[in-house]
Amino acid sequence: MPKTLRILGTRGVPAAHGGFETFAEYLSLYLVANGWRVVVYCQDEGTGSLFEDIWQGVERIRIPVSETGTKGSIIFDWKSIQHACQHNDLCLTLGYNTAIFSARLRVNGVPNLFNMDGIEWHRGKWGPITKFWFWLNDWAGCFIGNHLVADHPRIKEHLRTRVPDKKITMIAYGADLVTDASLEPLKNFDLVPGKYLTVIARAEPENSILEIVQGFSVKPRGLKLLVIGNYESNNVYHQRVKSVASDEVQFAGAIYDKHVLHSLRFHSLAYIHGHQVGGTNPSLVEALGAGNAVIAHDNQFNRWVAGQGAKYFSDAQGFARCIDRLEENPALLEALRGHARERFKEAFYWSDILGQYQKLLESFQPKLSGQT
Repeated sequence: MPKTLRILGTRGVPAAHGGFETFAEYLSLYLVANGWRVVVYCQDEGTGSLFEDIWQGVERIRIPVSETGTKGSIIFDWKSIQHACQHNDLCLTLGYNTAIFSARLRVNGVPNLFNMDGIEWHRGKWGPITKFWFWLNDWAGCFIGNHLVADHPRIKEHLRTRVPDKKITMIAYGADLVTDASLEPLKNFDLVPGKYLTVIARAEPENSILEIVQGFSVKPRGLKLLVIGNYESNNVYHQRVKSVASDEVQFAGAIYDKHVLHSLRFHSLAYIHGHQVGGTNPSLVEALGAGNAVIAHDNQFNRWVAGQGAKYFSDAQGFARCIDRLEENPALLEALRGHARERFKEAFYWSDILGQYQKLLESFQPKLSGQT
């Protein structure tokens, strides 16, 4: 019988949303190619009974959910766990947002590994009740999970305050190496290669969008700042960001096509990463894979990921100084690009990351033998 893994916690494959979905897609295809049976739980819109199909050799359990947003995700997670409890297959849960539900897996003797993501309850965007829910599930995941994966050394340090070191494995996030990309997508945004900076992030205060736009807009630069993400007219923060933007800031809306994103990153002068909290952020790793010079918010998470491949800022003035230095010093720009490529090759190739996951998952397979 082939080794089996069930993946829970994402909206499903193929990826159409975020980093966890992309990871689930890469891992499931990698394991299938290496002889595994992989089952991925997928959230569908609508009503009715769950159904099954196969996508590129990956078995999908598709669960219709009529509710949207957070409520819909909670319902989907619960139904996924209910179904997984009927089997004795190794499970990998991506994220701990509803970790407390996984107590049912533990009671039923179903082995379950958690990728613990970032310290979600530290995020400033959440209110007290939501923060408490994440804090509770952070603890629940640590104790209910048979093993934990941290995607960053600092996340591992956090988890070590709760569980023994032997229960935690540090495996980072991966990305594609981009050595060339089409110029065609740039035409849709009226962009000139090497004459724009790129920001790809949710428009939230903890991602430093306001500071980035303010720092860029203090003077004419002869460059564009391409800001990718949704900006809503009824959101106070979104409108504040737009109000401080100069004519050289271009709001492009949300873009999910990975080929377009590859091109926009690859041909930009530099990539801007303002995330203040989290572990190994997929967008930053993808920028390193594209050989981008990076200007990043100065914190322990970003410094480990980007290393010498970035210049760091803490506020709008600091960000403005970073841009000035890159414009004044082409040699610095090339040095940062070189450091970014080296850092990527050192730690973030998908093949290396997925190989580490397979090794970890295989270590739990013998524990399933003899069980029914």
